[in-house]
Amino acid sequence: MKRFLALLATCATVLGLTALVAPQAVAATGCRVDYTVTSQWQGGFQAGVKITNLGSTVTGWTLKFAMPDAGQKLTQGWNATWSQSGSTVTAVGADWNRTLATNATADLGFTGTFTGANPKPAAFTLNGVACTGTVEEPPPAPDNGTPVGINGQLHVCGVHLCNQYNRPIQLRGMSTHGIQWFSKCYNNASLDALAKDWKSDLFRIAMYVQEGGYETDPAGFTSRVNSLVDMAEARGMYAMIDFHTLTPGDPNYNLDRAKTFFKSVATRNADKKNVIYEIANEPNGVSWAAIKSYAEQVIPVIRAADPDAVIIVGTRGWSSLGVSDGSNESEVVNNPVNATNIMYAFHFYAASHKDNYRATVSRAASQLPLFVTEFGTVTYTGGGAVDRESSTAWLDLLDRLKIGYANWTYSDANEGSASFKPGTCNGTDYSSSGVLTESGALLKSRISTPDNFPTS
Repeated sequence: MKRFLALLATCATVLGLTALVAPQAVAATGCRVDYTVTSQWQGGFQAGVKITNLGSTVTGWTLKFAMPDAGQKLTQGWNATWSQSGSTVTAVGADWNRTLATNATADLGFTGTFTGANPKPAAFTLNGVACTGTVEEPPPAPDNGTPVGINGQLHVCGVHLCNQYNRPIQLRGMSTHGIQWFSKCYNNASLDALAKDWKSDLFRIAMYVQEGGYETDPAGFTSRVNSLVDMAEARGMYAMIDFHTLTPGDPNYNLDRAKTFFKSVATRNADKKNVIYEIANEPNGVSWAAIKSYAEQVIPVIRAADPDAVIIVGTRGWSSLGVSDGSNESEVVNNPVNATNIMYAFHFYAASHKDNYRATVSRAASQLPLFVTEFGTVTYTGGGAVDRESSTAWLDLLDRLKIGYANWTYSDANEGSASFKPGTCNGTDYSSSGVLTESGALLKSRISTPDNFPTS
């Protein structure tokens, strides 16, 4: 992962650091900066700045502001090159967010220290132009027409995911790729397309723990996840927070990290109706007993802050209910996690996992609440050709059983599982046939059909 990758949209965190190299372009008209202290502790804080370019397109930018108190010092920042000289803080755009079109945004973040007071800076400049502009915010989308507006707070009833009317529903949506690598794909334009054109119910946020992810910058990744939750909420989509453990496969390796992360995001998002927690992506090389032990230690941390949200537990064999390890659903059925309002994850890749996996899901669905939190139309490697026949058989089965799903992956990765052709995330078109891969076209055609959520 790279760090956060907010490109032309969202809002996150920034407060100080000086740029090393100043770009040449100049904002033509003006800009706006929204500054927020997102958390504060004894002697330290985390802050965010969202830059909105109100002028003509800039192809390189430098944000500057002065720390209003001599005791405020930058310690670490992301989404830009940061430095501080005296009281002046500078942030220079990164390669992936250095171009800002008119009305485009960039989200920056940092942590700092302070002594005494911790006042907010007031004077920001973008390439020398004072950021004093205002932005007319669009009116909030009416609740009635969105998945969250219709269904409200979700819960598990029997083996189903149910809405506020206690009726079984199926959520259909897309998963990010690792946000450390492809965060530029997740901006206002892409989420608008996902909600309005794809008509997605669900946005899964894949936050890798290793591989350059959370463990390298816990505060930064936590803030980026929260920002994406907010973006999904603003569009009436459910947000699944995926603690993307993969290597090592034993989730207990990340137990302390999981407790810290989920305490933070659950406390921050407890009042939201759109959040689902996925606590371990793909346990592998580990027993069901070890996975169950992990779940029974992490779930109470979430429940202490957010008692109502649905929580999804990964299963053995890369979340295959043990099938990929030569087992089956019986180990979970006979020894379920000791918690309520939970579901169990199942993952498949259509070109690799076929009839025996579908048979397992068909059996297990009558005994366990299942959610397909990740699947692909290609092989388990994420590459190869789309297997349309197997993909269609899987999607038909999930529709029939009312099992929700998130497809891997809403990105322009150079692999068969990606929805977009390489380079798509450098632009603003996330819906037309010209940018979609075969997998993307197939999933968009399935997800965009009417949900017909029951309300009585």
